[in-house]
Amino acid sequence: MLLKKRISITYFLNLIKYDIIAVAAYAILAGTFDHYWLLKEVSIPLAVSAFVGTLLSLLLAFRTSQSYQLWWEARIIWGGIVNDSRTLIRQAKQFFPKTKDGEELVAKLAEQQILWCFALTENLRKVPFTGPVAEYVTVNQVKTNNLPNHLLDKHADLLANASEKFNINANKQVQIDSTIARLCDGMGKCERLKNTVFPRSYSVMIHFLIYVLMTLLPFGLEDKSKFIEICLTFAIPVLFIAIERTAILMQDPFENKPTDTPMTTLSRTIEGNLREMIGKPAAPVQPSQPEIYYIM
Repeated sequence: MLLKKRISITYFLNLIKYDIIAVAAYAILAGTFDHYWLLKEVSIPLAVSAFVGTLLSLLLAFRTSQSYQLWWEARIIWGGIVNDSRTLIRQAKQFFPKTKDGEELVAKLAEQQILWCFALTENLRKVPFTGPVAEYVTVNQVKTNNLPNHLLDKHADLLANASEKFNINANKQVQIDSTIARLCDGMGKCERLKNTVFPRSYSVMIHFLIYVLMTLLPFGLEDKSKFIEICLTFAIPVLFIAIERTAILMQDPFENKPTDTPMTTLSRTIEGNLREMIGKPAAPVQPSQPEIYYIM
């Protein structure tokens, strides 16, 4: 997630640098030819460019709105995961007996839930497991295509064992099961967002219209000032390209990019909260780096 006070303009410009180069080259060539050479007599009514620009604005507004909904839904889902993780351990502390065995099971459940959060994060980003998650897979020789789902199964096994061992009330079991079900629901929603592909044809059409507008623009503007004509021919398409790129970045919240939902940071928050709840020291906080303009 990009940080409000440290946003890197360089990062964003780097994403659209080739478009900027292409638009700048065309703006200079078209602006020059429109004043001095063969294209001087070519004139396209400004209403044509205005129509294309209006159509493009409507399409980009819809695209940006849909992308923001995907980005915001990812934030809502992970907000629910944070709350349900705390609720799960709070319920375990309340429902398990205050004995050594009970406290050990609560601690084990907390460690499993912490692993689940980090495993879900790395699974969604399609990156190799690291740290405690990789260690868990190696030590336990886990063979699974979906480690987060495997850990939820371990939650269920632990709770079944606790229910049999401590004779937990059926109503209490239902409450804990509902919390695990919500975690599973959140995982499924994340997987749905991850696997949702925005229609490629939509992006191609928008990009095509941007370049159509760029092509028409210099021939519909007044020829009084070559400099102003070149600047407008450059600035207007680049503005549309920047809006389109912003929408593309928002529509994929789990791609291991600076614009991602900050799942790693949220997982560390969950880890700190759960360790505090079971009376264990929190993991050391990584020092913030002033030059970093995002959190993961």
